[in-house]
Amino acid sequence: MAVPKLMSHFTYEDYKHWEDSWELIDGIPYAMAPAPYPKHQKIVAYIWRELDKNLNCTFKDICEVYIAPIDWKINEASVVQPDVAIFCEKTEKQYFSKTPPLIVEVLSRSTALKDTTTKFELYQREGVACYIIIDPNKQKAEIFELEDGKYKLAKKIDQDGEYHFSHDGCEVSIDFGVVFS
Repeated sequence: MAVPKLMSHFTYEDYKHWEDSWELIDGIPYAMAPAPYPKHQKIVAYIWRELDKNLNCTFKDICEVYIAPIDWKINEASVVQPDVAIFCEKTEKQYFSKTPPLIVEVLSRSTALKDTTTKFELYQREGVACYIIIDPNKQKAEIFELEDGKYKLAKKIDQDGEYHFSHDGCEVSIDFGVVFS
Protein backbone atom coordinates (compact mmCIF):
# COMPACT_ATOMS: atom_id res chain seq x y z
CA MET A 1 0.00 0.00 0.00
CA ALA A 2 1.46 3.34 -1.02
CA VAL A 3 1.08 6.05 1.60
CA PRO A 4 1.75 9.66 0.72
CA LYS A 5 5.24 10.73 1.72
CA LEU A 6 5.50 13.33 4.44
CA MET A 7 5.16 16.80 2.95
CA SER A 8 3.63 19.99 4.14
CA HIS A 9 1.32 20.46 1.16
CA PHE A 10 -0.06 18.05 -1.42
CA THR A 11 -1.73 18.70 -4.75
CA TYR A 12 -4.18 16.97 -7.06
CA GLU A 13 -1.20 15.66 -9.04
CA ASP A 14 0.03 13.84 -5.90
CA TYR A 15 -3.49 12.64 -5.07
CA LYS A 16 -3.92 10.98 -8.50
CA HIS A 17 -1.06 8.58 -7.76
CA TRP A 18 -2.03 7.42 -4.28
CA GLU A 19 -3.30 3.91 -3.72
CA ASP A 20 -6.28 3.19 -1.49
CA SER A 21 -8.88 5.86 -0.79
CA TRP A 22 -7.96 9.40 0.19
CA GLU A 23 -9.40 12.88 0.28
CA LEU A 24 -7.31 16.03 0.03
CA ILE A 25 -8.46 19.14 1.88
CA ASP A 26 -6.37 22.30 1.72
CA GLY A 27 -3.31 20.24 0.84
CA ILE A 28 -3.73 17.82 3.77
CA PRO A 29 -4.41 14.14 2.99
CA TYR A 30 -7.15 12.29 4.87
CA ALA A 31 -7.31 8.51 4.65
CA MET A 32 -10.79 7.25 3.95
CA ALA A 33 -12.26 4.85 6.46
CA PRO A 34 -12.32 1.13 5.84
CA ALA A 35 -15.51 -0.20 4.29
CA PRO A 36 -18.47 1.38 6.09
CA TYR A 37 -20.95 -0.50 8.24
CA PRO A 38 -23.91 -1.96 6.36
CA LYS A 39 -26.23 0.50 8.17
CA HIS A 40 -24.18 3.41 6.73
CA GLN A 41 -24.41 2.01 3.21
CA LYS A 42 -28.13 1.34 3.54
CA ILE A 43 -28.72 5.00 4.48
CA VAL A 44 -26.51 6.13 1.56
CA ALA A 45 -28.51 3.95 -0.83
CA TYR A 46 -31.88 5.10 0.50
CA ILE A 47 -30.98 8.81 0.45
CA TRP A 48 -29.65 8.41 -3.09
CA ARG A 49 -32.89 6.72 -4.12
CA GLU A 50 -35.02 9.49 -2.54
CA LEU A 51 -32.96 12.22 -4.21
CA ASP A 52 -32.85 10.50 -7.58
CA LYS A 53 -36.57 9.71 -7.58
CA ASN A 54 -37.64 13.21 -6.54
CA LEU A 55 -35.08 15.44 -8.25
CA ASN A 56 -36.68 17.97 -10.57
CA CYS A 57 -34.29 20.41 -12.22
CA THR A 58 -34.56 22.92 -14.99
CA PHE A 59 -31.31 21.38 -16.24
CA LYS A 60 -32.52 17.76 -16.20
CA ASP A 61 -29.95 16.75 -18.76
CA ILE A 62 -27.02 17.78 -16.55
CA CYS A 63 -28.15 17.51 -12.88
CA GLU A 64 -27.78 14.04 -11.43
CA VAL A 65 -27.32 12.37 -8.06
CA TYR A 66 -24.04 10.53 -7.43
CA ILE A 67 -22.73 8.22 -4.70
CA ALA A 68 -19.11 7.99 -3.51
CA PRO A 69 -16.58 7.25 -4.63
CA ILE A 70 -16.78 10.18 -7.04
CA ASP A 71 -14.30 13.04 -6.94
CA TRP A 72 -15.19 16.68 -6.57
CA LYS A 73 -11.98 18.52 -7.40
CA ILE A 74 -12.41 21.91 -5.79
CA ASN A 75 -8.93 23.16 -6.64
CA GLU A 76 -5.38 21.81 -6.86
CA ALA A 77 -5.23 21.35 -3.07
CA SER A 78 -8.71 19.94 -2.36
CA VAL A 79 -10.46 16.83 -3.68
CA VAL A 80 -13.29 15.22 -1.71
CA GLN A 81 -15.68 12.31 -2.15
CA PRO A 82 -19.06 13.17 -0.62
CA ASP A 83 -21.25 10.19 0.29
CA VAL A 84 -24.06 11.56 -1.89
CA ALA A 85 -24.19 14.75 -3.98
CA ILE A 86 -26.16 16.41 -6.72
CA PHE A 87 -23.81 17.54 -9.48
CA CYS A 88 -25.03 19.83 -12.24
CA GLU A 89 -22.36 19.48 -14.89
CA LYS A 90 -21.41 17.16 -17.67
CA THR A 91 -17.78 16.18 -17.56
CA GLU A 92 -15.40 14.03 -19.52
CA LYS A 93 -12.83 14.34 -16.75
CA GLN A 94 -12.36 11.90 -13.89
CA TYR A 95 -13.90 14.43 -11.51
CA PHE A 96 -16.50 17.13 -11.14
CA SER A 97 -15.29 20.71 -10.75
CA LYS A 98 -18.46 22.75 -10.16
CA THR A 99 -19.87 23.22 -6.67
CA PRO A 100 -22.78 20.83 -6.09
CA PRO A 101 -25.95 22.46 -4.75
CA LEU A 102 -26.54 19.67 -2.20
CA ILE A 103 -24.23 17.26 -0.37
CA VAL A 104 -25.08 14.50 2.10
CA GLU A 105 -22.56 12.94 4.47
CA VAL A 106 -23.57 9.90 6.51
CA LEU A 107 -21.57 9.80 9.72
CA SER A 108 -19.37 6.88 10.66
CA ARG A 109 -17.19 6.53 13.73
CA SER A 110 -13.98 7.17 11.84
CA THR A 111 -15.16 10.18 9.78
CA ALA A 112 -17.73 11.95 11.98
CA LEU A 113 -15.32 14.59 13.27
CA LYS A 114 -14.05 15.39 9.76
CA ASP A 115 -17.61 15.53 8.37
CA THR A 116 -18.87 17.87 11.10
CA THR A 117 -15.86 20.20 11.20
CA THR A 118 -13.39 20.11 8.29
CA LYS A 119 -15.88 19.24 5.57
CA PHE A 120 -18.55 21.46 7.11
CA GLU A 121 -16.19 24.43 6.85
CA LEU A 122 -15.01 23.42 3.36
CA TYR A 123 -18.55 23.02 1.97
CA GLN A 124 -19.58 26.30 3.55
CA ARG A 125 -16.56 28.11 2.09
CA GLU A 126 -17.19 26.60 -1.36
CA GLY A 127 -20.84 27.65 -1.42
CA VAL A 128 -22.67 24.30 -1.20
CA ALA A 129 -26.24 25.55 -0.74
CA CYS A 130 -27.41 22.61 1.40
CA TYR A 131 -25.37 20.26 3.57
CA ILE A 132 -27.17 17.32 5.16
CA ILE A 133 -25.43 15.39 7.93
CA ILE A 134 -27.07 12.08 8.80
CA ASP A 135 -26.41 10.08 11.96
CA PRO A 136 -27.46 6.55 11.02
CA ASN A 137 -27.33 5.22 14.60
CA LYS A 138 -29.63 7.91 16.01
CA GLN A 139 -31.71 8.04 12.81
CA LYS A 140 -31.47 11.81 12.77
CA ALA A 141 -30.43 14.37 10.17
CA GLU A 142 -29.27 17.95 10.52
CA ILE A 143 -29.88 20.14 7.50
CA PHE A 144 -27.76 23.22 7.02
CA GLU A 145 -28.61 25.89 4.46
CA LEU A 146 -26.20 28.56 3.29
CA GLU A 147 -27.27 32.11 4.22
CA ASP A 148 -24.94 35.04 3.59
CA GLY A 149 -21.99 32.68 3.21
CA LYS A 150 -22.60 30.86 6.52
CA TYR A 151 -24.43 27.64 7.32
CA LYS A 152 -27.55 28.00 9.42
CA LEU A 153 -29.23 24.97 10.93
CA ALA A 154 -32.46 24.89 8.92
CA LYS A 155 -33.97 21.74 10.35
CA LYS A 156 -33.37 18.73 12.59
CA ILE A 157 -35.21 15.70 11.31
CA ASP A 158 -35.89 12.24 12.66
CA GLN A 159 -37.43 9.23 10.96
CA ASP A 160 -40.80 10.97 10.58
CA GLY A 161 -39.62 14.19 8.96
CA GLU A 162 -39.54 15.52 5.45
CA TYR A 163 -37.40 18.17 3.79
CA HIS A 164 -37.87 20.16 0.61
CA PHE A 165 -34.84 21.71 -1.10
CA SER A 166 -35.02 24.35 -3.81
CA HIS A 167 -32.05 26.15 -5.38
CA ASP A 168 -31.27 27.63 -8.82
CA GLY A 169 -33.90 25.68 -10.74
CA CYS A 170 -33.48 22.40 -8.82
CA GLU A 171 -36.01 21.02 -6.38
CA VAL A 172 -36.07 17.81 -4.41
CA SER A 173 -38.07 16.39 -1.52
CA ILE A 174 -36.75 13.85 0.95
CA ASP A 175 -38.96 11.63 3.06
CA PHE A 176 -36.75 10.57 5.96
CA GLY A 177 -39.29 7.88 6.88
CA VAL A 178 -38.11 6.15 3.69
CA VAL A 179 -34.44 6.95 4.32
CA PHE A 180 -34.52 5.50 7.85
CA SER A 181 -36.78 2.51 7.05
